[in-house]
Amino acid sequence: MGEEDLAWSCLYLFEWMGLQEPSMLSGRACSLLFPILGKAGMGENLLFLFENLPREKQFKDVQVYNSAISGLSRCRRYEDAWRVFEAMEANNIQPDQVTCSILITSMRRSGRSAKDAWEFFEFMGKNGVNFGPEVYGALIKSFCDEGLKKEALLIESEMEKKGIAPNTIIYNTLMDAFSKSNQIEEVEGLFNEMKDKGLKPTCSTYNILMDAYSRRMQPRVIEDLISEMQYLGLKPNVRSYTCLISAYGRQKKMSEKATESFLRMKAAGIKPTSHSYTALIHAYSISGWHKKAYAAYKRMIKEGIAPSVETYTALLDAFRRAGETKMLMEIWRTMTSNKVEGTRVTFNIILDGLAKHGLYVQARDVLSEFVKMGFKPSAMTYNILMNAYARGGQHNKLPQLLMEMVNLELRPDSISYSTMIYAYLRVRDFSRAFYYHKEMMKSGQVPDAWSYRKLRALLDVKAAIQNKRNRSAMFGIINSKMGLVEKRSKDALWKNRKRRLSRRTEKGRS
Repeated sequence: MGEEDLAWSCLYLFEWMGLQEPSMLSGRACSLLFPILGKAGMGENLLFLFENLPREKQFKDVQVYNSAISGLSRCRRYEDAWRVFEAMEANNIQPDQVTCSILITSMRRSGRSAKDAWEFFEFMGKNGVNFGPEVYGALIKSFCDEGLKKEALLIESEMEKKGIAPNTIIYNTLMDAFSKSNQIEEVEGLFNEMKDKGLKPTCSTYNILMDAYSRRMQPRVIEDLISEMQYLGLKPNVRSYTCLISAYGRQKKMSEKATESFLRMKAAGIKPTSHSYTALIHAYSISGWHKKAYAAYKRMIKEGIAPSVETYTALLDAFRRAGETKMLMEIWRTMTSNKVEGTRVTFNIILDGLAKHGLYVQARDVLSEFVKMGFKPSAMTYNILMNAYARGGQHNKLPQLLMEMVNLELRPDSISYSTMIYAYLRVRDFSRAFYYHKEMMKSGQVPDAWSYRKLRALLDVKAAIQNKRNRSAMFGIINSKMGLVEKRSKDALWKNRKRRLSRRTEKGRS
């Protein structure tokens, strides 16, 4: 019943067992029930049963306490899990490596630091707990999640020195940490080391490796890894194909290959997930096929797959690139009505789509929603907003936006100043453009190479024209004062022409 997620049925059966004479309850029954209740989110029921357990010796077993801690941790009742551990110590029940592994995992999930996990690990070691690969695996995971990969490798090294061989799960954890940091050489090294030690890679191992190559946009390597998996008798799953779709989709003009990979996955009888559709929509977005992206989104909903925030973000990006602001706002409203909260990236995409068309009023409204949701505007947010005002003909309000940034303790960067300079150059207000160029230099901000070349070209042309005018005016003043300006005498023909014109005028009046 537990495997079929029939938690209430399990609970009723447990209570029925307790009502029998003699009672049919045992420590083994508790050890089985508590994790099932935790998985179902029935923490209150679990805690009530635990606190009212019979006082017999069989219920004072470490396995019963471990299952209670595990169940409470699973339904995110971390403080209650710690209370069970304290009760365990109070009843002089010796914790084992399973207790240690569960609590270190609980600490990581509750937001405790890797330092706290290490201190608990040392505390348990002093209390005579013998550690196995599971405990080291939980500890390494805590360090990896905080980006402390070197420290995690040192723990793995110390583990081997103590004669404890790392398992596949530990290698998968280390590989995943380096993959997320885009350190593919280290991922390859760990993969080869793992095979040299006689450990067999699992489907998860290959998926982590494929995810690393997906980030590097190397779909051919992923194709080879899928073939290798199949040769070893491992079946590629939905994550394997999602990595392949993503690797093709990250490159322009490769969306057709991404579509082929998606269809291959479905032909293999693998049901796509939200991540699979997101990768496909992103592929269409990169290639400029916003209509195909929307069709994929509609097909996804038809299949009963709920779009995630990443799905909506990819779809919004497709219409942002296409310049269709009406659909952009419609998708955002749909997203809001479905109670899917956007991320900072989502809002910046919407703002940028509006900014490119100079829709500064709508951009302001989106920013207000952005702030209401608890997000603080960044320098990038204000840069996009500046672009909206500049393209909307509101360049006079750009200094006000710059002051807003300063009041929010946001430091204007090179893009902020470049946006203002471009805005003033667009309306031929060269004096202000030069002024903000000087301000940018004073603040120590330097634009990227392409922007700098464009700015310098525009400003140098204006400077050359102005210098030429100043130079000719200066020479004119000097020459006139020194008597170097020649006074040309008017020739006779000019005089006769003037007389003819005056005579014709007199005749006309008469």
